Amino acid sequence: MAREFRGRIELDIRDSTPDWEAYEEQKAPDGAPNVLVILFDDTGLAAWSPYGGRIEMPTLDRLAANGLTYSQWHTTALCSPTRSSFLTGRTHHQNAFATISESAVGFPGYNGHIPKSNASIARILRDAGWSTFWVGKNHNVPVNAISSGSNRSEWPLGHGFDRFYGFIGGETNQWYPDLAVDNHYIDQPYPPEEGYHLSRDLADQAIRMLRDTKQSDPDKPWYLWFCPGANHAPHHAPQEYIDKYKGKFDDGYEAYREWVLPRMVERGILPEGTELTELNPMTEGTFSPGDSVRPWSELSDAEKALFSRTAEVYAGFSEYTDAQIGRVIDHLEQSGQLENTLIIYAADNGASGEGSPNGSINENLFFNGYPEDIEQNLSMIDKLGGPEAYNHYPTGWAAAFSTPFRMFKRYSYAGGSADPLVISWPARIAAKGEVRSQYHHCIDIVPTILEACGVEAPAVVDGVEQTPMPGVAMNYSFDAPDTPTAKETQYYEMLGTRGIWHKGWKAVAEHGPIPIGLGHFDEDRWQLFHVDEDRAEAHDLAEQYPEKLEELKALWLSEAKKYDVLPLNDLGVADLIEHEYHRPVPVDGRYTYYPGTTEVQEQLAARTQQVSFKIIADVDLTGETEGVIVAQGSRFGGYSLYAQDGKLSFVYNFLGIPPEQRLSTDLPAAGRHLVGVGFEKQGNGEHGEALGELTLYVDDRAVGSRQIRTQLGRYALTGEGLSVGYDSGDTVTASYPNRFEFTGGTIHEVVYDVADDHYIDVEKEFAAKLASD
Repeated sequence: MAREFRGRIELDIRDSTPDWEAYEEQKAPDGAPNVLVILFDDTGLAAWSPYGGRIEMPTLDRLAANGLTYSQWHTTALCSPTRSSFLTGRTHHQNAFATISESAVGFPGYNGHIPKSNASIARILRDAGWSTFWVGKNHNVPVNAISSGSNRSEWPLGHGFDRFYGFIGGETNQWYPDLAVDNHYIDQPYPPEEGYHLSRDLADQAIRMLRDTKQSDPDKPWYLWFCPGANHAPHHAPQEYIDKYKGKFDDGYEAYREWVLPRMVERGILPEGTELTELNPMTEGTFSPGDSVRPWSELSDAEKALFSRTAEVYAGFSEYTDAQIGRVIDHLEQSGQLENTLIIYAADNGASGEGSPNGSINENLFFNGYPEDIEQNLSMIDKLGGPEAYNHYPTGWAAAFSTPFRMFKRYSYAGGSADPLVISWPARIAAKGEVRSQYHHCIDIVPTILEACGVEAPAVVDGVEQTPMPGVAMNYSFDAPDTPTAKETQYYEMLGTRGIWHKGWKAVAEHGPIPIGLGHFDEDRWQLFHVDEDRAEAHDLAEQYPEKLEELKALWLSEAKKYDVLPLNDLGVADLIEHEYHRPVPVDGRYTYYPGTTEVQEQLAARTQQVSFKIIADVDLTGETEGVIVAQGSRFGGYSLYAQDGKLSFVYNFLGIPPEQRLSTDLPAAGRHLVGVGFEKQGNGEHGEALGELTLYVDDRAVGSRQIRTQLGRYALTGEGLSVGYDSGDTVTASYPNRFEFTGGTIHEVVYDVADDHYIDVEKEFAAKLASD
């Protein structure tokens, strides 16, 4: 109820007085704005056109010209943690999102479950009279709550959103995404052959939600959180957008750094005198070799062509998504809503270094610890960005797009945490096209929205006392370009990396993120930067100002204890697995799955990587039987048991590397049968892949066998789950059409048995998990 009942109740309704106001929704303050928050992934400060970068962002340019561009706005350096702060206005450790949801461990700051004492901005605004929508990526559902049978309290609707349309996890195939609506999973509405791309779909859904709310409640403001899959890998885009950038990155990533820095200075993003940091700035042994950059001059011509193309695809992906957001902005303008809409357009962390020094045409190779084949990659150069590739650029472009800073995503240097932010609100912000240089952080976004909306943060929600928000509202900067920042201190911690900013100085521990597993935090060398004078963090002043350094180190530890940052975690080895959440394997090692059900997410499905396993299906077959009996994965890695053209086949697609590993036999006679396969693991290959014998069975007869290899790591990071009676998402094999539903018979159940082998290579599995963010 909005308030207590104030009517009168007598024996007879004729003598009683109703009070409808007691039961009506709370109304937002008069003139309250709509709020549109747009949050991209994996984008460094030097990538986009408003900041001087080569990637054209017409919609963002338009908003920047009509609003403000922030030059010293920061994030946590990783996706799930930053997004948790956008949700609640608290630090990522206060939200228990010190890292991504897949690598949560059982400590207060690390368990991946946002406390009820940290109510979301959606919950606060909904209670205050706003409609609330979430469209796009959601990487804040705990790993034990992603299945169709899970408690939905950690899904968007459980956090105060009226509607949700998007995907749950760190990334998804942009052509064949894993989609959910509200509290359930769905199939994508149409295939890429008919023009489907996730960015387009998300814009369609956002516009539909806004139209729905305005036609039923025209005076009610709304809050929309729009989170595209861009710019996270896989970098997928329509060909015409990729082609727009042909040749624009041929000079290489080192030349890009030299080119973009003066443009950033010219635009007021960086002060005069800002210098470039080194391309490989960290001391050997303090970080993972997989985060190093190969000098452009040492590449072959073929490698240069391939690396340039990966950047072209990334740029096309970014601009295409910006164009879809432009459709949302156009709708607001045409419907008369743009003037009083507060728009916050940002990215969640620095450019991604997860493509390795050589980049990838199938990111799943990296997640499985399997080496790239440069010849195979070159043969795919014209397919990058399309459905046949799952590409990611090399670390050199991560460094370039994070110019002029050290390192990139995951690091506590500015390369990981300094991100683009544009704010537009025509009805309130008088300044147009100006730069704001006050130092701010993602925990400041929710206080900024609340102040703009005229809503106070509640002290209690659902009987739970709320944790105060530590951020600073940025609204004072809207019309005050020269006012000093209202912020004094901001700590950083990500995967064992550490930093602290305080009144224009910053200290950073030279300690790379997991999975390197350095430990010995008390032995780390700390660096000191006077950020007010040295925005790039190029000059270490630790030896000149040892007392200042010690002051900041002590301040970092104080903040760490205050915000549940401890214990520091950079394990990345088997020891970490002991602390992670595990769903126990059934005592008998068996899992049973049924047709007509939603795909089972990989984290909660029977594991068929690195183990011996059996898959047996109980089916009725006829002379007309066709289709998939059970499948998991995609063309980039997976398996499928299916009937086609009178044959029963099992194919194991090893990381998309041809040829497919296949066994086939004639379909048995009409009737009820047990059909399936057994894999007996016999050892491991050079790169950790499991080696062994695969046998195809019909009833109690072995009808064929061969030696195969199975993957070390995941089939997919999001989606492409275990499906009975169809192949969800992208197909495992090109032998059959999309989905290829089972017809002409009946599947009773499919049983997996992994009782004979529970071995897991925890080292490489954890490394793959971290790369999923």
